[in-house]
Amino acid sequence: MTYDKHLVSLPWSDYELLDSGDSMKLERFGDIVIARPETQALWQKMRPELWETTHAEFSFHEKKGLWHMNKSVPESWELSWNAARFLVRLTGFKHTGMFPEQAPNWQWLSEKVSGLEKPKVLNLFGYTGIASIVAAQAGAFVTHVDASKQSLDWAHENARLSRISEDAIRWVLDDALAFVKREVRRGATYEGIILDPPAFGRGVKGEVWKIEEDFQTLLAALKNLLSKTQGSFFLVNGYAAGYASRSFAQAIESVFGETNGECGELHIKESSSERVVPAGIYVRFAQ
Repeated sequence: MTYDKHLVSLPWSDYELLDSGDSMKLERFGDIVIARPETQALWQKMRPELWETTHAEFSFHEKKGLWHMNKSVPESWELSWNAARFLVRLTGFKHTGMFPEQAPNWQWLSEKVSGLEKPKVLNLFGYTGIASIVAAQAGAFVTHVDASKQSLDWAHENARLSRISEDAIRWVLDDALAFVKREVRRGATYEGIILDPPAFGRGVKGEVWKIEEDFQTLLAALKNLLSKTQGSFFLVNGYAAGYASRSFAQAIESVFGETNGECGELHIKESSSERVVPAGIYVRFAQ
C-alpha cells in the first residue's frame, strides 16, 4: 500500500472552487455560485470581491441549516463531467448531490472498468449515482444500493439524463450491510466494489449503521464478493467519519491482506491559486 498519495480535483467547465477561507468555500456549479461552510478553510479569503457574486449562501441557525438566496436559483440544474450528466440541487444538508473531489476517482474507475470484460460493479451507499453512471458508461453492469428512496430516485434520474440503458444499472433500495450479507449467501461476485460509508446511518427497515462497529463486518463480507479476476478493483471513500486514510487502509489490509493499492486525502484545488481544500479520504486497489 502506498500511503499519503493525495488526489487533487482540478476545475472543469461545470465546476470550480473560486476561493476559500474564514471557514467557508466559494464554488461555481455551472452558472450558479454558492458559499458553504468548510471547517478545513482556516486561512483567509484570497479574493473577497468574488464573494459578492454569490447566488446562495448556506449557514446554520439554531442547529438548522438554511440557504440564504441572494439571486434566483433553480430547484435543480444540469451539469456534466465528461459524458456523465446529472442534476444538482441545494439540499438542507448543505450538499448539492455532486462531490467534485471525486473526479480523480471517477477517472480511475472509468479506466479500471474499461480494462475488464463486461465487469459487474457494486456501488454501496451509492447516493446520487455519478460513480454508477461513470462505471456503466465504461461498460460495467452496475448494482447501485442505497437506503434512501429519495437518493435512489435522484440517481435514477441522473442515469436517464446520461442516457444509460435501463438494463445497465440495477437499482436496489436496501441497507448496505444486509444486502451484502445476502449476496454472500447467494455466492455472488463482483469485479469492482465501490463504497462511501457514512459515520452513521439507518437502513430501510431502521437498521443502524455505525462505522466504528460495522465497518470491519462489512469489509469481511465484501472480501467474499470481490472476484479473483485479474484487474478486479476496490474503492472506498470517507467523508464525514473523521478518520485518517491510513486508518481505512489498515482496516482494509487487515481483511484483504497486503494490496498493491494507494490511499490518501482528496483535495479540491482553487481555480486561481495553488491552495487546496481537503475534502475527504480514499483507499483503492486493483488485483
